[in-house]
Amino acid sequence: MEKMNKIGLVIVILLMTISVSGQSILGKWKTIDDKTGEEKSIVEIYKENGKVFGKIIEIFDPKKRDLPCKFCEGDDYNKPVLGLKIIKNMEKAGDVYKKGTITNPEDGKQYDCRLQLDEDNANKLQVRGYVAFFYRTQYWVRAED
Repeated sequence: MEKMNKIGLVIVILLMTISVSGQSILGKWKTIDDKTGEEKSIVEIYKENGKVFGKIIEIFDPKKRDLPCKFCEGDDYNKPVLGLKIIKNMEKAGDVYKKGTITNPEDGKQYDCRLQLDEDNANKLQVRGYVAFFYRTQYWVRAED
């Protein structure tokens, strides 16, 4: 009987490991301001032509829903923030996505980006923007459909 309990425990642990490692960064994420803790928007992360992108699909503050990205550069200049691709050209490298960029639509600044699921919670996404070796990290939460 004790042997059956051990086998059962091993099976449960294996299934839990498979379900956590099977999680993906793809889907809808609630953005959380790392300074204020305020929920700001929903970003949908999706795959397109083998790379990963993210666009803003919902903005919680009604005063900001119709604003253009007046500080963005290039093709994104003056485009509506709602619907804007803020994560571009991310490539998978093991458990992380990198080699792409993220844009802050509030100031138009663009950063090198790294995305990674939190090791302890697959419903939490670590979003890190880099300038040289300086970085800033936010944690986004998986949004319920």
